[in-house]
Amino acid sequence: MSHIFPRHTAMRPPRAVAGDGCYIIDETGKRYLDASGGAAVSCLGHSDREVTEAVKAQLDAIAFAHTGFFTSEPAEKLADLLIAHAPAGLERVYLVSGGSEATEAAIKLARQFHIENGEPSRARIIARRQSYHGNTLGALSAGGNMWRREPFAPLLVDMSHISPCYAYRGQQEGESEEAYGLRVADELEAEILARGPETVAAFIAEPVVGATLGAVPAVPGYFRRIREICDRYGVLLILDEVMCGMGRTGHLFACDADGVAPDILCIAKGLGAGYQPIGAMLASGRIYRAIEEGSGFFQHGHTYIGHPAAAAAGHAVVSALVDRGLVARSAEMGERLMDALVDRFGQHPHVGDIRGRGLFLGLELVEDRESKTPFAPERRLNAVLKKAAFARGLVCYPMGGTLDGRQGDHVLLAPPFILEDAQIGEIVDKLSGALDDALAA
Repeated sequence: MSHIFPRHTAMRPPRAVAGDGCYIIDETGKRYLDASGGAAVSCLGHSDREVTEAVKAQLDAIAFAHTGFFTSEPAEKLADLLIAHAPAGLERVYLVSGGSEATEAAIKLARQFHIENGEPSRARIIARRQSYHGNTLGALSAGGNMWRREPFAPLLVDMSHISPCYAYRGQQEGESEEAYGLRVADELEAEILARGPETVAAFIAEPVVGATLGAVPAVPGYFRRIREICDRYGVLLILDEVMCGMGRTGHLFACDADGVAPDILCIAKGLGAGYQPIGAMLASGRIYRAIEEGSGFFQHGHTYIGHPAAAAAGHAVVSALVDRGLVARSAEMGERLMDALVDRFGQHPHVGDIRGRGLFLGLELVEDRESKTPFAPERRLNAVLKKAAFARGLVCYPMGGTLDGRQGDHVLLAPPFILEDAQIGEIVDKLSGALDDALAA
């Protein structure tokens, strides 16, 4: 009998005992191709010796020093490296232990910035429907997925939610991508004006929406308009790159593809590549100076922020991404995987859309391609597909509720950047067989 509290009480997962590049090996010796990187985490695969050696070396030096008393060499080096490559204006790094912590820190920093800046009435956060920003209560409040929010609704902070930039479902007939993007971006201005600009603190969004929509990038021009609106009304722009950042989309920072720089940026997952739990919030110099010249104290913190061993892993991972050309490889292999998916599933009667950037790709599953009608939620196609793929030795990330938190199914793919051509074929073959199994169930 296990005393582990699992994600689902009916789960009896196999024990992972070893990693070999893009594969995870269980206790029986079965190999699973990790085509989703867990949850878009394992960008370097599961056996990167340089990263593990960096962590071991740090543990030999010192494992932990509380940031209320000390900084550490790996934390300083990681911050320097991130800022050297960060979007313009970002100057400070606040290291945390994961994505939800990064989002919580961002929301609280946005609020404190306005207090320090003499605008204490600015407290409202605006986000988007079908977004996901983490599972802590503040992050869940910002998230717009109803299935995740519903059980905890009485505990959540009141935040506004506008439409996502989801062209497959939202773009009207005869409407260009650019026109569609401007139309949905302008919902932000309408919500700011409806609430009163003096009450709005920040707008938060994922540059490429991951878990809840299945790798949906914004259309060209959308985020430039969002940036203009935020600047017009003194609203901070928070970009959540927890899942889509750190090279996953073919850019070290996903927002580079959209030509915008946020005021606050959140990263995690690929930052540690699974070798240590780590995330970060990056803040602009303007925000930092408001704190520095005001109270001087960011009223926030966790015990393990800036953890030296985690920071050592993060520095080794980002160094690998930059020095080995792996961000460019993510873009290149992403194109090859996309081509293979389109070749296999482009005319599939139950695949409505294939989308994404870099090695961050999604397939939306539909009962009817022409009408885009989703499968009945009761069928639980995403769960059946996940189980079928796993049985075939493929780890992928199917989810339900794509349309509105209840209806719709998609599968997310986010394999390691060290992916080889032969493994692209393996992903497509195993996913195709699993989809056949799920549809026949």
